[in-house]
Amino acid sequence: MHQNEHFKGVTSKKAIRDESYIERVLWMKLPLFLKRKSWMLLATSSATTPLLVVDVASRRRRRNNTKAMTTSSSSSFQMGRDTLRVDFELHRENRLRLAQAMEEKINAEKKKTKKERNLVLVESGKQTQRYGTDNEPLFRQESYFHWMFGCRESDCFGALDVEKKKAILFVPRLPDEYVVWMGKPLSNEELASKYKIEEVRYADELEAYLEEEGVTALVHVLSGTNTDSGLPTLKANVPSSSKVEIDESILFEEITLLRTLKTKREQEVLEYASKISSQAHVAAIKSLQPGTMEYQLEAAFLHHIYNQGGMRFSSYPSICASGNNAAVLHYGHSGAPNDKECKSGELVLMDMGGEYHCMCADITTTVPVSGKFTSDQKIFYDGVLQAHKDVLANIKPGAVWTDLHLLAERSILSMLQKLNVLNESSSMEEMLENRVCAVFMPHGLGHLLGIDTHDVGGYGLRNSRDRILKPGLKSCRTAKALEENNVMTVEPGCYFVDALIDDVNMSENVKKCINFDTIDKKFRGFGGVRIEDNLVVTKTGCKSWTNVPRETEDIERVMSGELVWP
Repeated sequence: MHQNEHFKGVTSKKAIRDESYIERVLWMKLPLFLKRKSWMLLATSSATTPLLVVDVASRRRRRNNTKAMTTSSSSSFQMGRDTLRVDFELHRENRLRLAQAMEEKINAEKKKTKKERNLVLVESGKQTQRYGTDNEPLFRQESYFHWMFGCRESDCFGALDVEKKKAILFVPRLPDEYVVWMGKPLSNEELASKYKIEEVRYADELEAYLEEEGVTALVHVLSGTNTDSGLPTLKANVPSSSKVEIDESILFEEITLLRTLKTKREQEVLEYASKISSQAHVAAIKSLQPGTMEYQLEAAFLHHIYNQGGMRFSSYPSICASGNNAAVLHYGHSGAPNDKECKSGELVLMDMGGEYHCMCADITTTVPVSGKFTSDQKIFYDGVLQAHKDVLANIKPGAVWTDLHLLAERSILSMLQKLNVLNESSSMEEMLENRVCAVFMPHGLGHLLGIDTHDVGGYGLRNSRDRILKPGLKSCRTAKALEENNVMTVEPGCYFVDALIDDVNMSENVKKCINFDTIDKKFRGFGGVRIEDNLVVTKTGCKSWTNVPRETEDIERVMSGELVWP
């Protein structure tokens, strides 16, 4: 039975609304002989007529479980007793940070306006349906709205009075029948208490609110572009009849800058997401053997993050790429759905992350299908691992991201020379200048991490640096100087991508550095290696939240069962 079916044949609307009496209501075409003592018929007819039935026996269970059920309306998010409890103070703190930043920016700019006050207005994500059907995909909140409110409900608006530091959440007014199909919604008072918001109103009251407040307040809305996707942010849809003055010039930059600097509460959630995702990677690694299908590795990961971590969402579609598939940077999409068999002698690259309370992890491991690295695989892997170690050792506030990318390239280029993929006669500086490594590591070193996997703030802000438009470097998702409390991924990689190796437009300066015979004889179809950690920038360096086996010896021992990890 689908949640969007119409209500038919109900004999008592009061009975439907009386949520203290009804545990659950089912529409079914039941033959009468399926009745049991625990069911009371509210409406009966022939065996082909819909029946409205109530589970009377469950009423006693419900009364006994009332205390347990109230946890969902407490001022925190938690999926279960063994999962992380996230206090909604996290989002109240963010609103206060935003109000302060907005005040400082407005006062500094001394914007010419007759308005005495300032309001921030943001809109939540909307519940969608699958194309022309009534199938509703599981809702996930819009990221800026989540940052401010932590609200799990769709189709809302949120307002923040900058001067008064007061927030108002506007939620949909739900029909009486909602309780039957979706459960009893929280009252506005309960929502205010749960989300630690000063006031909750209905969304159909927004227009009147803006008409009243707009007399003295300037309304600030989001207007900007995500520099990873190139898409615009969700701008609050102000009712057309509202005669309010709108400003689009301040909010986007101020809130985006704040999102790049994680609070301690945000870091706690991100660390938890990385912890559970690390465990899930180890579970997938231990399940691997020749004959395992790529999707089975994905399934092992998804089972663990949900079963052990309460993570209903993954951060992105899982990449479980064996053999040559590992040279496809974003393998695992619907057209290449992790459907290859993993074969002995191959490497498997697994790029997977779980999401908890809209906070993302993004971890990559690369391991041998057979449980043992070949000599060439070990040299190749260790070269990428050295790049990874070098970067982690040099991360600190002030370090420039593109400089760290070039540092990683040095280790990778040295490894490729050791394998005779690159000619030993080519100097390091010559290869860096000619961007040789971009043939083998076409992506950037990593990215900001947070509510989005590729989190906002890479470019386009007042503290940003311009994108460097050179091969490899142009793929860096930021060129910024790192700051304390930035959360980043570090993910150097090296791959044999046929389209890049065989590029007819490759410059002669690059070609002369590459030993194509070695590639053709030994590395066509090899795939690649990527090693990715999640970390926070500290006062003096960084702290990695990723805990998976990295050394080749540790990987082999975990796969053989000799080593218990962690």
